[in-house]
Amino acid sequence: MIEPGVIKKLDEVVVNRIAAGEIIQRPANALKELLENSLDAKSSHIQVTIKSGGLKLLEIQDNGTGIRKDDLSIVCERFTTSKLSKFEDLTEIATFGFRGEALASISHVAHLSIQTKTASERCGYKATYSDGKLLAPPKPCAGNQGTIITIEDLFYTMPQRRQALKSPAEEFQKISDVLAKYAVHNPQVGFVLRKQGEQPTLKTQARSSRAENIRAIYGAAVAKELMNFSHKDDMFKFELECQLTQVNYAAKKSTLLLFINHRLVESPALKAAVDAVYATYLPRGQHPFVYMSLMLPPQNLDVNVHPTKHEVHFLYQEEIVERIKQQMEAKLLGSNSTRSFYKQLKLPGSSELEVTQTQDKTQRIYEKEMIRTDSTEQKLDKFFKTLEKSDSGLSSSSGNETPVAAQDESFRLTAARKSKEVRLTSVLNMQQRVERQCHVPLRTILKQLVYVGCVDERRALFQHETRLYMCNTFALSEELFYQRLVYEFQNCAEISVVPPLPLQQLLLIALDSRAAGWVPEDGDKTELAANAVCILQEKAPIMREYFALRISEQGCLESLPALLAQHIPSHAQLPIYLLRLATEVDWEQEAQCFETFCRETARYYAQLDWQDNGDMRCQHWYMEHVLFPGFKKFLLPPARLKQHLYELTSLPTLYKVFERC
Repeated sequence: MIEPGVIKKLDEVVVNRIAAGEIIQRPANALKELLENSLDAKSSHIQVTIKSGGLKLLEIQDNGTGIRKDDLSIVCERFTTSKLSKFEDLTEIATFGFRGEALASISHVAHLSIQTKTASERCGYKATYSDGKLLAPPKPCAGNQGTIITIEDLFYTMPQRRQALKSPAEEFQKISDVLAKYAVHNPQVGFVLRKQGEQPTLKTQARSSRAENIRAIYGAAVAKELMNFSHKDDMFKFELECQLTQVNYAAKKSTLLLFINHRLVESPALKAAVDAVYATYLPRGQHPFVYMSLMLPPQNLDVNVHPTKHEVHFLYQEEIVERIKQQMEAKLLGSNSTRSFYKQLKLPGSSELEVTQTQDKTQRIYEKEMIRTDSTEQKLDKFFKTLEKSDSGLSSSSGNETPVAAQDESFRLTAARKSKEVRLTSVLNMQQRVERQCHVPLRTILKQLVYVGCVDERRALFQHETRLYMCNTFALSEELFYQRLVYEFQNCAEISVVPPLPLQQLLLIALDSRAAGWVPEDGDKTELAANAVCILQEKAPIMREYFALRISEQGCLESLPALLAQHIPSHAQLPIYLLRLATEVDWEQEAQCFETFCRETARYYAQLDWQDNGDMRCQHWYMEHVLFPGFKKFLLPPARLKQHLYELTSLPTLYKVFERC
């Protein structure tokens, strides 16, 4: 009988060397960690010296703040850092390093020495380390302000790792690539890279410009074709600065310099988006040069997902990548005027199906299993609408332009407010509940849907893969607007009401309507309306601060929250909405107040002004270009919404029916 092995606790040295092998995978990783430490220390000049691809010698010298003498005794121990003190600090981390593992890891796989001097100390100090421990007390020495870190015999404790590395020339090239990227992103810092005993291989000046550094490092051919653009997105709260080559430039190797919150990272999704944009313009096998700096709120970014910190996760990743892709496409489209061709078009008669079958002839795809979602095909409305005669001639609603009736002059969208971090526990609990209740298969269907057409004011058709669905758009819209209010809490843009509308008159209109359910026993309508106005004016600061709903001191409605681009809430339902705010919202308890306000507002926003004159173009346009894109991008559907989706048929089912004919 085979006995189970005995579980033992590993020796601390073994544990540290295993961890060091994960963090320091090659000389370029060690340099990246040290470069970030130097940049965190506010250095304006950084010099790197290399021997044998960084395996024999890797030395970095900076003129930063230095390391205090008292800290030299623990600087190479694991999890010692000056960047954070508690786990919550990770949500607002603004420095490169935060775990305190870089120097500790290096000391376990190499001979490490540190020479440093701070501005307040009269002399410098030099110390040597092994396995995270200080070998001897720091010795005084002469030196300038800053730090010199010397790494010798890298991976001397790991001969297998050393043998698996590339040649010294290739390792030096990887080191040069890392330094070049940081030099481009930090033009205010001067960088020098040299092999020991030789002239500098790479050199940039301090207080330079990004374009000058790209020219000095990557050459004039890249620099002369660069286009610079920036973009700020208030919806997803990110800022983008980008320099990319025009369509006249092409190289065999793709170059993407990606920094997120000043951190050099990799993103397969962003790289795929860049390749997809340029694939339209460049020949196969040719690639662009792209520098991209993305700034996100620290609380939306998770930097602690990989030992080497070369990968990060952030909120709304797919939506942000899509926005960046759209901005790049718009920029490249404007630079295409110098080309002799516009785009690479498919040959007449060709199809995606033929391309797929050419790539893999061994796998047969039956016609009943083919997913047909060609956006160039006609919409369902085409079969129900004819050209309409107007005074000015013939008109049609087949285009994507906003219908004239949809361009409302009484409700005007104003600029979004500055982003604020939500700290209220009740709202954070609401957000967590939405995410916890999200039904993943239903979210997948909505995310990948293809709009087919509008049935009536509460129902529409869409396709997912080979299935045709009908959905209750009112139920989906109500949940969508509720979630937009929850996630845009304190950050809603405003829809200005021009001119402002008096609450007293609006509430009297509401009380006169059948929906209010007023009976004589309720009292005088004028008195009831006045009481409702008093409640709304009393709670106006809450609505203004958290939901961008402004009520003036004179009792006039001045603005409503903007929850979805190009969506205008119903005019006809506005009086009833205001009456329900006064009577149905629980203003006493914080959590119930926010919950009931969001639910009432979502119910109001989900109602559209459907016209009775037969012209339904505006409503159909809203359905296709506003609501359904909102479902795809934002809606995290709970399981209860499954009852509002009906599968009408599927392609395999239709094939079975028609095969019998």
